[in-house]
Amino acid sequence: MSYKIAIASSDSENINETFGSAKSFVIYEVSDGVCKKSEERICTTEEKVTKNNCNSKVCGNSDGCGSSCGGYGEPSAKVEIISDCRAVVCKKIGFHIRKQLERKAISAFDVSCTIDEALDKITFYYNRIDRHESLRK
Repeated sequence: MSYKIAIASSDSENINETFGSAKSFVIYEVSDGVCKKSEERICTTEEKVTKNNCNSKVCGNSDGCGSSCGGYGEPSAKVEIISDCRAVVCKKIGFHIRKQLERKAISAFDVSCTIDEALDKITFYYNRIDRHESLRK
């Protein structure tokens, strides 16, 4: 099974960007346990979160969003550009973005390490999960 992992990095070596400040995502394709850098996706729009762009159908709050919809209505443009990925790895990911990722079945990992370390651990994790094996050693 092959899948993609999006990583927020400014130097393509370390995970050093938060989801919100990431200007791009490095996309790795994992196939048969082998990770290969496939592309870089640039985030082109700046998003402004306001009370008026709440989707009250999602959160049920007719007065506009406080925080109950978990993402202030429309999905983040950054979430949309990585919507075909199985996971995203950043230095830090906020609660509202985490909820949007969850809705799209994208796993979110916030870590501070090298890309190689993170890819090793995540591919090990998914390999065990996909084969229905215990994560205990």
